[in-house]
Amino acid sequence: MGRKPETKRFMSRKENLRQIRYIADYQFGEGVGRILFPDSIKLIISPKTGRVRQITDQGLRIATIKPASGWLSLSIEGAKRLHETFEFPKLRVVVMNEVSDFIAEGKNVFAKHVMKVDENIRAEDEVLVVNEDDRLLATGKAILGSIEMLNFDRGVAVSVRAGVKKLKS
Repeated sequence: MGRKPETKRFMSRKENLRQIRYIADYQFGEGVGRILFPDSIKLIISPKTGRVRQITDQGLRIATIKPASGWLSLSIEGAKRLHETFEFPKLRVVVMNEVSDFIAEGKNVFAKHVMKVDENIRAEDEVLVVNEDDRLLATGKAILGSIEMLNFDRGVAVSVRAGVKKLKS
């Protein structure tokens, strides 16, 4: 007698929505899940695993769930929503105005260009990159923590995932 094939249990939309909102609340702060992911979102599910891979709203990607860590990776649309939600300097890495165009095109942020930073940022955190006027330039992953970003003169501080200008090209 052979073994019964395993049947995968796929979560309902309601369960998935609750889970991704919980992740957002944990990763970015209480209440962020509802701001990032309103009821109108569309969930893109992996047919193989049944897990949420991407979250979109009105045709725009808001975030991707990284399979290795389970954390959210923000798109520019997701970054815009957080930028509008949080007061300066939360989640922000502030760069010199002189490098704004390069960063907005999707280039990485170097420590020597960092002017200010949210003191709670740690390496590997999702961050918003803004200029000195708090204009959103990009989103990415912090390579350095806040203290290192301000004290190092060399090296990449933020690995930029997407710049605002790259979307318009």
